[in-house]
Amino acid sequence: MELTWIALAASLCMGLGAACVFVLAVKRDYFKDLEDAKYQVFWSDLQELVDQPKELDKDGSRS
Repeated sequence: MELTWIALAASLCMGLGAACVFVLAVKRDYFKDLEDAKYQVFWSDLQELVDQPKELDKDGSRS
């Protein structure tokens, strides 16, 4: 029975900790501009595709 209370207290502490981290993130505006982050990742991936050289096949044509 004692182990059950320890597990219950630990789970409540983890839940409270997660809630506090969420509130802190909201107060510091970490969720302010999520669209901008999405486009930064998209354009950086696209730029890598443009920058890498295309491989040549055995006959010299590009694949």
